[in-house]
Amino acid sequence: MAKHESVMYSQLQPWSSVAAAPCMEQVSGPPIPTRIGRYYETPRPHPWRPTLGFENVEVCPLPSQPVTNALVDPCYTPYGMATEPLKFPNLVTGFERNPAHAARAALYTRYTPLEWTQNNLKQYNESDTNRNYSERLRGDAIRVMRETDEKTSQGQRDAGRRLGERITDTTFWRNEVKTEMEKLITEIEMFQNARRALEKAILDIEGPLHIAQECLYLRENRPGMDLVHDAPEQSLLQEIEVYRNSQEKLKELLEKVKAQLRNDRAAQHELETDVRSKESALGIDNMCHQLNNYSRGINYYGGIENFDPTVSTTTTWAENSNRIVNRSQAERGKTAQMRSDVDNLINMVSSQIWDMWSNTNNALARRSAEQLEAKSKLQMHLHKIQQEIFDIEKNIELLRKAILDKTNPMKVAQTRLEARTHRKEVELCRDMAQDRLVVEVRDIKDSIEYLHRKLQEAEAQHQQLLKTRSNLETELHNKVSSLFIDREKCMGMRRSFPITATIKY
Repeated sequence: MAKHESVMYSQLQPWSSVAAAPCMEQVSGPPIPTRIGRYYETPRPHPWRPTLGFENVEVCPLPSQPVTNALVDPCYTPYGMATEPLKFPNLVTGFERNPAHAARAALYTRYTPLEWTQNNLKQYNESDTNRNYSERLRGDAIRVMRETDEKTSQGQRDAGRRLGERITDTTFWRNEVKTEMEKLITEIEMFQNARRALEKAILDIEGPLHIAQECLYLRENRPGMDLVHDAPEQSLLQEIEVYRNSQEKLKELLEKVKAQLRNDRAAQHELETDVRSKESALGIDNMCHQLNNYSRGINYYGGIENFDPTVSTTTTWAENSNRIVNRSQAERGKTAQMRSDVDNLINMVSSQIWDMWSNTNNALARRSAEQLEAKSKLQMHLHKIQQEIFDIEKNIELLRKAILDKTNPMKVAQTRLEARTHRKEVELCRDMAQDRLVVEVRDIKDSIEYLHRKLQEAEAQHQQLLKTRSNLETELHNKVSSLFIDREKCMGMRRSFPITATIKY
């Protein structure tokens, strides 16, 4: 039955994506046969650690392999040895020889004594030479060990010192970035308050704007000649225009404030990201600074020195932090300036609104006073007209009575004249009496005609007075209606300023 064995590798190059064999270096384990499986990438929780791969290899058990001379070779060749094992001749059979030849070879003298002596001297000289070389080699090895130990210790101390300097630099910039981030967050909070004040100011203008428009609509209901394009109407139109212009200015500034807030948020995000990165780097560097030869968790990571994950140098790193801080400072300066602009604009708009509100109220008050004065004068004239109507009505009655009173004298005079027409003959004399009666009748007729003319004039004047009274009553009603609209309805809505303390006036 086949079994699977795991072998650990260290990856020196990225994994192959086109079925090409990735470059892997064996770290530990026995010699690896031909790969038959596939690699599985392991997670990388730390960027400086290499990716380790595992592969499944197939190992055949011993009984399943054919028994050959290689399996029963008495001289085992260790893994990695370049030479072949020594094979000694068999004195019985020899190397591919028959037994007779083997026996003769066994009794034959191979070397002479001189050769034997020379061989011993050679061995002595070779032993001295190797021993001297070994002594020199041991001395060199001790010296190399001391030098490498010193170099290793010095390198470790230098690396620790560099790590300490790096920790100091990172801590400095971390504190700078963190301080700037706190200042920016404080400025953003104040800027948020300014934005809310700006939005509230825009909403607060709706109240006075609605009141001004309602006043215009109410004043459109003024009757008759009171529908005048007067000072209050002009003030109301100017007030509405000021309100709308103020809202437009506030909305434009609000858009700028929102854009600046987005820039502040972007700068804050950069600061927060940089602070997190620096705190993470500080944690890693502090851990690395505290590591020593006796620390737990140290391990081999083959080929890690060939893997370069860095993306910046110390100069670009410092420039990046400086750029982030400078951008935050610039955005903070813009935010402070814009916050000041918001306060100034709100105060300016509130001052304009309050001035227009006061001007309109004063115009309405003056107009109400004028209307009240006109109403009083109309009432006075109406009272005089009423009195005059009463007087002329009495005069008409007197004229009618005077005309009626002329009927009896006319009858007497005409009766006298008619009676005198009955005189006989020469007695029908045109005497002074006759002349006086004729004159009397004519005088009475003239008086009656004159009284009728005066009566007609009085009646016509009476009708004119009635018409004037009607006009005065209509005008008085119009004045009362206009005065009610201006003083009760309009001034009633404008008694209190409908803006809270957000608008400073």
